[in-house]
Amino acid sequence: MVSAEFNPMGTTALVTGASSGFGVGYAHALAERGADLVLVARRQERLEALAVELAETYGTVSTVIPLDLSRTDAVAELVADLRSREITVGTLVNNAGFATYGTFVDLDPARELEEVDVNVRALTALTHALLPGLLTTALKHPHGAALVNLASTAAFQPVPHMAVYGASKAYVLSFTEALWYETRGTGLKVTAICPGPARTEFTEVAGNDELSFYRRQLSVDDVMHTTFAALDRASVPPHAVSGTQNAVLARLSTLSPRRAVLNTIGRLSAPGRRR
Repeated sequence: MVSAEFNPMGTTALVTGASSGFGVGYAHALAERGADLVLVARRQERLEALAVELAETYGTVSTVIPLDLSRTDAVAELVADLRSREITVGTLVNNAGFATYGTFVDLDPARELEEVDVNVRALTALTHALLPGLLTTALKHPHGAALVNLASTAAFQPVPHMAVYGASKAYVLSFTEALWYETRGTGLKVTAICPGPARTEFTEVAGNDELSFYRRQLSVDDVMHTTFAALDRASVPPHAVSGTQNAVLARLSTLSPRRAVLNTIGRLSAPGRRR
């Protein structure tokens, strides 16, 4: 029997948001499996340090591209840069994203639109631009090409006080599952990964690290395990939730009355609620 294990050896993987958290985790996991890397994030020094670490640990060649994906021209610039370097991306991990926290009417509208730009627009544009190369790689390297989009357990229900974030992740989940269907039979492994709260810089950026439901947090390794367990399956699931409890809660949120779920999440996420 031919193994279905995800094997990107000899291909190139692009990871957005690669300067911290899950992005670093994905870079290490992909390098360990033999892929070269394109590392994309705003913080060049961190990317360069990661590239050195990957080279020393795995012998991986990494291309560092510092870029702010909230810029409207960022994806076009990134794609042009890849073409000029003659890099074909075989695996795309759309990891870049952030959240804001607070009552929507009180939040900075420019920052909210920036959140949509990174979480939705850039992810969509980059996926569209690179998908032909992913499909070509899938033909040439069986079980060696993937599209991984980072959604969230926030995708399964509205999230008061993180309204834009929850909506953006609902988009990512729906979008990825549709692509999973459209690319069936091509050999491309497509999935949306849905972590719950995790020990990364995410909550510091969002400003909601004191909420009670952040007591139980996933590690980066937990999310990597979920991702690659999904990619190693012969039939990759359209989405995978990281953490057993998170998977149960996500399932319950789809089965319970939507208004009841909304009221519960609203109470748990209310500003001023402490651990």
